[in-house]
Amino acid sequence: MINKDKNNTPVKLSSKHLLGIENLNSDEMLNLIERSDHFANLITKDSNQINTNNFSTILSGKTIINLFFESSTRTRVSFEVACKKLGGSVLNISVSGSSVKKGETLIDTATTLNAMNPDILVIRHHAAGAPLLLSKFIDASVINAGDGRHEHPTQALLDALTIKRRFGKIAGLNISICGDIANSRVARSNMYLLGSLGANLCLVSPSTLLPSKIENFGFPIFNDLEEGIHNADIVMMLRLQKERFQGKEIPSQHEYYNLFGLDNKKLKKSAPNALIMHPGPMNRGVEIDSITADDDERSLITTQVEMGVATRMACLEAIIQNRVL
Repeated sequence: MINKDKNNTPVKLSSKHLLGIENLNSDEMLNLIERSDHFANLITKDSNQINTNNFSTILSGKTIINLFFESSTRTRVSFEVACKKLGGSVLNISVSGSSVKKGETLIDTATTLNAMNPDILVIRHHAAGAPLLLSKFIDASVINAGDGRHEHPTQALLDALTIKRRFGKIAGLNISICGDIANSRVARSNMYLLGSLGANLCLVSPSTLLPSKIENFGFPIFNDLEEGIHNADIVMMLRLQKERFQGKEIPSQHEYYNLFGLDNKKLKKSAPNALIMHPGPMNRGVEIDSITADDDERSLITTQVEMGVATRMACLEAIIQNRVL
């Protein structure tokens, strides 16, 4: 586990926004993971005591807006909980009932939100680059909660936290990222983050679900699941994102599961004590079977969800710290 006392101060970032892992340096990545671990320990301590408050109130008097153009439960709720634990106020804007549905442009939306004087805007959008665009038209800091096929930085950070709390390290681990890599912003953020921190990554996917120029990342690529997870310490499965498909990327879900779905038989090809991850939501019987997903000894999927609040607390704190310095 990470040293509990190593990072007991807010992280200093070079930008007032968190738009992607690609924009962070290795020290910033590690410091955010350390600070997230600090909050994870406090959350555990707080849940075991009555009438205690172990958290700072750095967001007291601050307003955070959650603007989600795509549906989400885990990410939106964890940002809301994280904000409230740090003393902030949260405004959740439902796009389905907003002016966006009436034809308002993203820039017009930015102008409207800017007039509300929020301190942080957390945005999820179907278009890559939307958080970057908003950051140019709004005074608030912007946190990217997922933009198209581009990035999902806080998911990668919570994945790294989950791994480091379990293994005590990231560098040197063999990690196989498997599935719909072409459409996965989680995969891209994890490639930047885990690769920068010294993990031995490989990518496992049908050729039809690999993005163009993926070879530029320099990671080994496999089109066979059992070969790709050979000797893996962590098998990270990805959701099959059918809503982003542009043609017949796969013959059928049944065929995809037969070739690329994870079950205990295929998992035997990995390291003896390999652990399983999935960012959720899972398509059971498509990317992974229920027995494997629910294996208490090998599955980290529930832990990933638990680490979401602590990670987003660290990110919100770091961003607001930049604004008050």
